[in-house]
Amino acid sequence: MPFSIYQASVPVYVKLLAGQVGMIDKAVSDAETRKFSPETLFTARLNPEMWSFSEQVKATTNHAFRGTARLAGLPFPEIPDAVGTEAEMKARIAATVAFIQSVDKASVDSGHDREITFPMGNETATLTGVNYFLGFTLPNIYFHHT
Repeated sequence: MPFSIYQASVPVYVKLLAGQVGMIDKAVSDAETRKFSPETLFTARLNPEMWSFSEQVKATTNHAFRGTARLAGLPFPEIPDAVGTEAEMKARIAATVAFIQSVDKASVDSGHDREITFPMGNETATLTGVNYFLGFTLPNIYFHHT
């Protein structure tokens, strides 16, 4: 059976993003129980040099929708940018899931050998679709989700 980038990406992204909604719900529940603002947790960092929880949600959604769009040869969709509140993070996740689930499986799989050029820090990188997915987007989505 040939490797399907679609099967290795979109269903995995949907599951991870559902997990992020669960994390948001747990943060809100904990904040309500302990009587403090959930935004305290959304802006929290494990280390001063790390991004906040809400920024990690944004990065996870970025990799999901940008990775899917690049592999399918599509422009990026309009995704809500704000992630400061529970509602904003959930709206961004929902828009991301709606987009990635709308993309045709064959379009994503057709990106396997396509050259994909994308920004990586202050540089620009070009990889084949499979190397972009396996070596950049997939590890990064897991990193930011975790």
